[in-house]
Amino acid sequence: MGKSGQPPEQKTDRLFATERRPEDFRFDASVARVFPDMIRRSVPGYTTIIPMIEVITEQYAQAGSHCYDLGCSLGASTLAMRHGISHRDCTLVGVDNSSAMIERCEHYIALDDSSLPVTLRCEDILETELSNASVTTLNFTLQFVPPEHRTGLLTRIAEATRPGGALILSEKIRFGSDEEQDIQTRLHHEFKRANGYSDLEISQKRSAIEQVLIPETLADHKKRLLDAGFDRVLVWYQCFNFVSMLAIKAH
Repeated sequence: MGKSGQPPEQKTDRLFATERRPEDFRFDASVARVFPDMIRRSVPGYTTIIPMIEVITEQYAQAGSHCYDLGCSLGASTLAMRHGISHRDCTLVGVDNSSAMIERCEHYIALDDSSLPVTLRCEDILETELSNASVTTLNFTLQFVPPEHRTGLLTRIAEATRPGGALILSEKIRFGSDEEQDIQTRLHHEFKRANGYSDLEISQKRSAIEQVLIPETLADHKKRLLDAGFDRVLVWYQCFNFVSMLAIKAH
């Protein structure tokens, strides 16, 4: 935690720069310390997606409703939603199961200049109580939820969403064509190299995350969202194998 009035110390991501024992990726304190640098250098378009979450929230947030950021990590999308909510009677809730993330997120929320209250919960999003929602964000979160639990989570979100409300869902996806998968993966790896990651870092990070982050096709996501109870699903952003979708509940 940083000193009062200052953000927590952020470090450059060097977690996979040296040979390390193979283990699954975890959102622990070591990841929390480098997370802003890691996600900026690893996820193409992240610095575009965050401010657009503010724009989308402004369009769909409703008076007297709840807005949720599920898997809020350090609060980048929470803060974007906060600045997009114009209704003073809205409540904003950020949820993450990593105490290290929530601890740092609290500091960023406190330093932000918006007066809209934010409630942070350290809990599993599969157990989070949802109701009266107008905007919910899953920003690169669903991909870490076990596949067998994804339908149930999205169904609960859809059921909790008011008519006219929306879900913002950002995900790493896979492709039905092996050829396209290879091209998009290669381009993603070149993006990471251009941001200073070595081949060793790329390889070790991929090995650590491949059993934890389970991507699906865009068609899979769209079908599940419609089956869950949303009425319209559209892709508003894509760069390589990273997309962000908007799922809308009809009036």
